[in-house]
Amino acid sequence: QVAKILRHLLQVLCLALLLTSQALVSTAGPPGVCSSSLKMRVVTVPILEDNYAYLVIDEATKKAACIDPAEPKVVLEAAKKENVELTHILTTHAHWDHAGGNEEMKRLVPNLEVVGGKGDRAQAVMREVGDGDTVLVGSLEVKVLYTPCHTAGHVCYYLEPKDGPRCVFTGDTMFVAGCGNFNAGTPQQMFHALVEKIGSLPPDTLVYCGHEYTEKNLMYAQTAEPNNQAIKDKLAWVRQQRAQGNPTVPSTVSTEWQINPFLRCREQTLLEYTGKSDPVECLAVIRARKSAWRP
Repeated sequence: QVAKILRHLLQVLCLALLLTSQALVSTAGPPGVCSSSLKMRVVTVPILEDNYAYLVIDEATKKAACIDPAEPKVVLEAAKKENVELTHILTTHAHWDHAGGNEEMKRLVPNLEVVGGKGDRAQAVMREVGDGDTVLVGSLEVKVLYTPCHTAGHVCYYLEPKDGPRCVFTGDTMFVAGCGNFNAGTPQQMFHALVEKIGSLPPDTLVYCGHEYTEKNLMYAQTAEPNNQAIKDKLAWVRQQRAQGNPTVPSTVSTEWQINPFLRCREQTLLEYTGKSDPVECLAVIRARKSAWRP
């Protein structure tokens, strides 16, 4: 009688396990395909010579924002392909290759709200934003990081959806293994933007930057830290990606801590490379040397 009861319990357990596994398979979807339950999706749109624009899509509402759509027709074609309604332009900064398409985009899509950083005077901006401000794109909350230095009112845009990867759009403040020129600011401002703001985001945050500068950035990074194996490995991967015509974005915050000499300005190897003991001074020297460097 005891054996019979045990067999029955075993059958019930096996059935429960089978039903559970079937449920997991039905919701997981095939390998490599994003689940349709994810609320946010990013589409990378190569434009101009080496710029990237992006679509940030709220899957729940099919509303989207475009980031730095400097080549409007290309961006609009991408939005049409994704079958989304554009509601916002999120401008990182005022330079023509980022904000130069705003007026035409507004003419072609009249209901767009054009957002940009306070004091940056970017083309066609209707709403200026500063640190901690938010923009709602469908049901997605986009947080503003105020990062002046490359321009007077440069901003980055950060999202941390509950059911998808965190991501930050860094414009020309941070590149993969690089950073922008200090056109309108100081080394201290760039240190604050790179190290204390972007660098403090969760390590798994995806980093989407404004240009495809990665290979040359890594080539320079190798001259600054010739024994950094992470830089060597990343450079090999980047060359493979570019040979296949693929972008090298996104990176991650954790990867940048390993390969980006500007973010790594507190590391002993880079303090020795620059002959400085202060990280901000180290950052300034790295920027000057990178500007003068030729591959």
